This record gives sequence, structure tokens and C-alpha cells, in this order.
Amino acid sequence: MFYVYILYSSSANRFYIGQTQDLQQRLQRHNNGYESATKPFIPWELKCAIQKNSRSEAIVLEAKLKNLNKNKLLAFIQKYS
Repeated sequence: MFYVYILYSSSANRFYIGQTQDLQQRLQRHNNGYESATKPFIPWELKCAIQKNSRSEAIVLEAKLKNLNKNKLLAFIQKYS
């Protein structure tokens, strides 16, 4: 099982979208500063996670979400979380 996840940093008012097989470990890595893309904006909170059966499905959804503007992303979060 794979997850597409959306994180939010209230300190920076920004979202981060990614995909993983181990959601809890990935969130810990983001909040412990192990990921350079998210390290400056710690702490992160999980806003939404969608399960997918394969990595290829997760990658497709991740790409679609990364192309949404902030308002559409917020609407997605509200609908699916």
C-alpha cells in the first residue's frame, strides 16, 4: 500500500505533497529535519493521506496534486480528509 500525503507548515503557511509506503516514518523524517526540502519549515502536520494500491498510482496522484493552486488544494483536503 502506498500513500499520497499533504503536509502543512503553519510557521511558513505552505503545503508539501509527497508519496510513501510508510506514512508515520515519513512524517517523522520531515519533522526531524532529515528532508532538505522541508527542513526550514518544521513543524509539519499531516492534513490528508490517500491510499493507493501501487506506487505508479501514487505518483500520478502526487503529480496532479502538485499542479493544483492553493485554493483547489484546500478544497481537495476538505473533501478527502
